[in-house]
Amino acid sequence: MSQQITREEVAKHTSEEDLWFIVDHKVYDVSDFIDAHPGGSIVLEQVAGQDATEAFYNLHRHEVLQQYASLCIGTIEGEKPEVIDPQIGDLSKVPYAEPMWLSPEFKSSFYSDKHKRLQNAMRKFVEEHMKPEAQEKEKSGEFISQELIDKMAEANVLAMRMGPGKHLEGRSLLGGVIDGKDYDYFCDLIISQELTRMNARGFQDGNMAGMTISLSAVLAWANDEKLKNRVAEEVLSGKKKMSLAITEAFAGSDVAGLRTTAELSEDGSHYIVRGTKKWITNGMFSDYFVTGCKTSKGFSVLLIPKTEDVEVKLIKTSYSTAAATTYIEFNNAKVPKENLLGEEHKGFVVIMSNFNHERWMMACMVSRWSRTVLEECLKWSHQRMVFGKPLISQPVIRQKLARMIGLVESNQAWLEQITYQMNHMSYKDQAKNLSGPIGLLKTFCTRSAHEIADDAVNIFGGRGITQSGMGKVVEMFHRTYKFDAILGGAEEVLADLGVRQAMRFMPNAKL
Repeated sequence: MSQQITREEVAKHTSEEDLWFIVDHKVYDVSDFIDAHPGGSIVLEQVAGQDATEAFYNLHRHEVLQQYASLCIGTIEGEKPEVIDPQIGDLSKVPYAEPMWLSPEFKSSFYSDKHKRLQNAMRKFVEEHMKPEAQEKEKSGEFISQELIDKMAEANVLAMRMGPGKHLEGRSLLGGVIDGKDYDYFCDLIISQELTRMNARGFQDGNMAGMTISLSAVLAWANDEKLKNRVAEEVLSGKKKMSLAITEAFAGSDVAGLRTTAELSEDGSHYIVRGTKKWITNGMFSDYFVTGCKTSKGFSVLLIPKTEDVEVKLIKTSYSTAAATTYIEFNNAKVPKENLLGEEHKGFVVIMSNFNHERWMMACMVSRWSRTVLEECLKWSHQRMVFGKPLISQPVIRQKLARMIGLVESNQAWLEQITYQMNHMSYKDQAKNLSGPIGLLKTFCTRSAHEIADDAVNIFGGRGITQSGMGKVVEMFHRTYKFDAILGGAEEVLADLGVRQAMRFMPNAKL
């Protein structure tokens, strides 16, 4: 990179055996790469000896230059690169690409220095340790590695994903950027949003998502303190995995319609569980299942360990099998009575209150995905040349971008308002007062995602329906945003929940 080369010198290297070109004032020697070029040799021959900056950025993402940095042999004499070269941990300089509180021009009363330290450390952790595996496993469909789980456990990322609580006491988070006792729901929001920046939607769920929505029920509702402590230690250390097993093919979002049964044995020592569960995230590699069951007088929740009486089968969906989406059969599985969570026959409150944090996390994540897609569209509309002008010069494109910005910023503003309330409410008060607002928030975020995904594909054109190259992030979002609209409660169900909760608090008011 220190070598200074003239443009005249570059122009001499135009043969297949000796081919140079310029991208952003840097000189690349692709002589030994020409046969390996995915687009064939002709594309490279057409720019041999020339400045290929415009042609390159019409076809390739900037990350390609970072991937093949070894091919760069110098810079053009007297010139300096102009394109931003993002490094691990960097904040984006694109307008609206980051939440307003991360932009130096703006202030927020919700966030302090501890939040900024945590955000920076988490972004570096994700980009250095998680994103490479996420991209690889998203394509291969393989499950998360134990090595990555161990790294997250060591840095207490697994513990942070459970939200604030006693489980964080005495823990040093991400090498000590903050103490566990100082972790609040805005910290939780940051962790959730940074994790989505792996841009791998199937792996995102495969990355211990089952733990975040099942261990929470154990921590809040386990009746046996020893059981709770043992399971928490096993799972937060990465030694064991777990998932939430509520949904069934017959019931879907209708939790009251579940058919899986749990019958107490004659001696009262254990339950016998029989039934099936479907679309269970992380079920393929789980050691425990927090399971909703019909009991003699109602609905109960049990922590079921994986035994030979529990059979799992992989389900293929429209995102990667890295999510480990599973069909489960409980064939008269024996479950110790002490594994009951909450009260027998009163498990509905266990599940409903547990849903709040899950749905809030999903709102965090899909709103961050929407922001990422907005950034992609802002970059592309400035980069893409059509009819001799950048795409951004078209009024219709600016209108689409304006709508996206409005939706993205609305998502974040509502999310932060609810997060502030969570910081000032007990678990019980959250269940009472925030179930409806969180349901409406999630619905608004996923409806926003629907509109953003649609417009983003139109902005990218053919690239927006291609799983590689310039539009790969947009293509993935358009293909997978519906998971957030369905998982944790379908949009229509949550919208109705929000209004019904409002109805319960309605006074006898008249016009």
